[in-house]
Amino acid sequence: MSHIHLIGVCGTFMGGIARLAVSLGHRVTGSDKAFYSPMVEQLADLGIDTYTGYDGAQLQPQPDLVIVGNAVSRGNPEVEALLNLGIPYTSGAQWLRENLLIGRHVVAVAGTHGKTTTASLVAHLLHSAGLEPGFLIGGVPGNFDVSARLGQSNIFVVEADEYDTAFFDKRSKFLHYSPSTLVLNNLEFDHADIFADVSDIETQFHHLMRCLPSNGRVIFNAESESLQRVIARGCWSEVQTFGRSGDWTLGADGTIDGPALAPAEPCGWVADGDHNRLNALAAIAACAHLGVDPDQSRAALVSFKPPKRRLEYLGSPRGVHLYDDFAHHPTAIAATLEALRARHPGAGLIVALELRSNSMRAGVHRNALPGALAAAKFVVQYVPNSADADTELLGTDAKVTSVCDLITILGNQMCEGDCIVCMSNGSFDNAPRQILGALSAHESQ
Repeated sequence: MSHIHLIGVCGTFMGGIARLAVSLGHRVTGSDKAFYSPMVEQLADLGIDTYTGYDGAQLQPQPDLVIVGNAVSRGNPEVEALLNLGIPYTSGAQWLRENLLIGRHVVAVAGTHGKTTTASLVAHLLHSAGLEPGFLIGGVPGNFDVSARLGQSNIFVVEADEYDTAFFDKRSKFLHYSPSTLVLNNLEFDHADIFADVSDIETQFHHLMRCLPSNGRVIFNAESESLQRVIARGCWSEVQTFGRSGDWTLGADGTIDGPALAPAEPCGWVADGDHNRLNALAAIAACAHLGVDPDQSRAALVSFKPPKRRLEYLGSPRGVHLYDDFAHHPTAIAATLEALRARHPGAGLIVALELRSNSMRAGVHRNALPGALAAAKFVVQYVPNSADADTELLGTDAKVTSVCDLITILGNQMCEGDCIVCMSNGSFDNAPRQILGALSAHESQ
């Protein structure tokens, strides 16, 4: 048994790596600047010793290997200590490839939006077909309640992120995975801290195309012009398309059609919004490449439970529907509000938005936000970081710097029957559950 230490262990990807390492029999420890739900509960259940904050002393006694998260940079006390002490280190993506992916059929799900939901769908549909895949997903799938598992078959499903790998490896993480089945949901400009423009991201996707075997399959959204350009630059594998036209199609009424599928049957999945039905369509197509009957997959959609923090319903204190969502890009924000509008017709939509992603902080999507937020009756911007204190987002009605103030302003704006949705790709300082607790306490008085 080896001792593996993870720097940045509370991220969804690194938390999944921790679980896989424990499942392989290693002793695992980890550190992070903060610990928050849902990963903190997973780490505790695994019995992993964790440290809040970074300190070189936490590498004593020295571990056999350190896995460094991609959010960790030079200057981090533990990074400096491991370099000075000469402790072996690697990235999570490289560790995953070397320990679990080589020799397996890898199903990778990539794209700007929908990766977590689509990867969760693929894992669920394969599990429903009795194939028992392993997986590592950047969230907690509702059907499994864990973000990663070894699996009992030769299949491994991985959420394939285009973000860079580590401070010492600036390639996109997905270049380590060498998938045989690749789903490309969409491609838009994001991650402005590491990519100059969308063509820069397209180059990384082109490099991913070069890693696929010729007997592999690429399943891509034909409605994305960026993905069309990626495929045109070179693809040596079989190609299938999905979207409102193509090999796998989504009808205006939510129907799904495709090879070996009986046409014009209802999708069966109760999730709201075309974006989720497109995710389901892509997942069915991916599973078909592994021999799963598409009609069987479509039937299994009815038992799918979306991942946590993907329009996760928290409750209805004081008659207000409260949701927690990961949306942090204008396209995803608009899709979330569209889904809420479909789920709660006529309800007032109130948005609490945390300025969390590097692209949002840099103001890259500033001009696109008013349109994305147009369906909301009130939008409050949560800015806990003093570095962003002067940042104003277009399309917002108010700005607060504490969860206490956020709860107050939401209480003043909401009416019975409204929906409150908290949107952030970070911890949001646990604001959604603090809001739930405050409103529930007020309700019981």
